[in-house]
Amino acid sequence: MTLKGQTALVTGGSRGIGREVCIRLAQEGADLVINCAGSLHGAEETAARCEAYGVNTLCIQADVSDAVSCGAMFAQAKEFSGRIDILVNNAGITRDQLLLRMKEEDYQRVIDVNLTGTFYCMKEASRMMLRQKYGRIISISSVVGLRGNAGQVNYAAAKAGIIGMTKSLAKELAAKKITVNAVAPGWIETEMSEAVSDDAKAAFLSQIPAGHPGSPADIAHAVCFLAQPESSYITGQVLCVDGGMAM
Repeated sequence: MTLKGQTALVTGGSRGIGREVCIRLAQEGADLVINCAGSLHGAEETAARCEAYGVNTLCIQADVSDAVSCGAMFAQAKEFSGRIDILVNNAGITRDQLLLRMKEEDYQRVIDVNLTGTFYCMKEASRMMLRQKYGRIISISSVVGLRGNAGQVNYAAAKAGIIGMTKSLAKELAAKKITVNAVAPGWIETEMSEAVSDDAKAAFLSQIPAGHPGSPADIAHAVCFLAQPESSYITGQVLCVDGGMAM
C-alpha cells in the first residue's frame, strides 16, 4: 500500500467518481477525509467501504463554494490527521441549457461550485502542503473544458478554468515538492450522466473512438496514479481519460 500514512481529502466523495476515488485511495492505504455538500448519508456509505481496507475516515459536510465553510473543513481535516497529503477537487454540478435560455443564477452556481470551490480548496491545501513541503493536488476537469459542448457554456467555462488554475498553480508550487495536475474525464457512466436523454447519449458515444463510455473506476485509477509519490516529476498536466474522445 504505497499511500499508507498519507491523508487524502476528496470533495464530492459521497457518490459517483468521488466515491470511487475514495475507495481506490483507501485500497492504497490512504486515510480519507470525505466531503459532501448535502446529506452525510452518502459520504458515510463511502466511508464504510473505505474502512474495509483498514484506513481511518472522516466525513465533513461543507459547501466548497463558500470560503468560510471551506476553511472550516480544512481545519477539521487538520485536527483529524495533522496534514493533508492529497487533495482531490471533485465536487461539481451541472445546470445545462443553451446560452440564450440559460438563467444567470444557473450560470453563476456552476461557476461557484465547480471553479471557485476548486480555487478555495487549492488555496487551503497549498498553505498546508507548503508547510509540509509535500503534496499532491488533483482536480477533476472534463473533456468539455477542452473542446466545449452545446448547452454547457457554464460547465465548459468552469472546467476550462480548472485547467488554467492547475497549470498556473503547478508553476507556483513545483519547486516545493508539490505537484498539481488535472484529470479530464470523457463520457463516464454516473448518476449525473443518467439524466441525459438517449439521443444525447448516442451523440456522445458516436464521438468516442473506444466505442463505449468509461466508468468511475477509470477516473479513480488515473487519480491514484497522479497521487503516488513516484509521480513527483509530473505536474501541470491534464490527463484525458476519455476513450480517445478529445483527440
